[in-house]
Amino acid sequence: MACRFLSSRVVPSSQRLSRRFLFVFTLSASCTYLCYSLIFCSGAIMYGHGHEPHGCLLPHRAPGKKLLHKSSSCSPSGVRELSPARVGTGAAHDRGKKPLGGAADRGSNSSGAGGAKFGNKKLPNAIIVGVKKGGTRAVLEFIRIHPDVRAVGTEPHFFDRNYERGFDWYRSLMPRTLDSQITMEKTPSYFVTREAPRRISSMSRNTKLIVVVRNPVTRAISDYTQTLSKKPDIPTFEVLAFKNKSLGLVDTSWNAIRIGMYILHLENWLQYFPLSQIHFVSGEMLITDPAGELARVQDFLGLKRIVTDKHFYFNKTKGFPCLKKPESSSLPRCLGKSKGRTHVQIDQEVIEKLREFYRPYNIKFYEMVGHDFRWD
Repeated sequence: MACRFLSSRVVPSSQRLSRRFLFVFTLSASCTYLCYSLIFCSGAIMYGHGHEPHGCLLPHRAPGKKLLHKSSSCSPSGVRELSPARVGTGAAHDRGKKPLGGAADRGSNSSGAGGAKFGNKKLPNAIIVGVKKGGTRAVLEFIRIHPDVRAVGTEPHFFDRNYERGFDWYRSLMPRTLDSQITMEKTPSYFVTREAPRRISSMSRNTKLIVVVRNPVTRAISDYTQTLSKKPDIPTFEVLAFKNKSLGLVDTSWNAIRIGMYILHLENWLQYFPLSQIHFVSGEMLITDPAGELARVQDFLGLKRIVTDKHFYFNKTKGFPCLKKPESSSLPRCLGKSKGRTHVQIDQEVIEKLREFYRPYNIKFYEMVGHDFRWD
């Protein structure tokens, strides 16, 4: 008591107030410094973990950025701002990376439907496996406008040319899909590849398969026309199609002829998949009634019938149906210049001989699939 009495006498009242003010100010400044230090450290851990540990990392448009720039631990050259694309989970980082092969989302659905920015890359639920020059590109372009379908634009050729790269590589090519969406791809050469059915079955026995078929004679001429546009020096169609034209001996070793022997290839697929998992699209009906063919495709895939006749119009110049102008574009969507090109003129006698050749194969095919495509 005596000590306190003497102190109150010795130390003036104003000096005691100054000391109290100094104590409060020092405590406040210390707390402020501690808070900013905690904020800075947590920001560095959150945004800069594993990246330039000696630099100064700033969140994009972070509050207090000027104060952090003035920190003695950061030099002006050491400060870099993290953009929103780099802030987030590993899934966000993956969106900015190109997968092996470089074709993951190139050419995939552009409608947005939730798959481009969200979801995961999955192995396909459905594959358009054939046939070449049958109308596979049209089916892919038409079905991919459905919001529940995400498709690879390019042909992966995984089950015929790139199988040794493995399923992880194949998955990396797929677009991102939500759980409610179907992942698709198309590679027409699968249908005539001997190993493809077994390989696809090893991926999933539940994979749904779509085969677009067309009059085998017309298909062969279209196939030849495409090859001729790339290799103008090849022999004539008649020379390639027959071993002996006068005897009507067709050269079945020529791929353009062999592809149209559909029943032979189908028998190979039926060793691994039931017929109920294979849907056949008529290439001819795809031109005259695209909405009807797409309705059946949607049913087969278990989708609601969203793609209807309101999406199509017939382009007289190309001789093919095109998709009407989507809301996000100023132009309608038609198939490329290579689709609908004028076929090479073939002698009618050659066409008749090929029809006779294909007739027994066609009849067996009709009986197997339970549908008469009326090619005869």
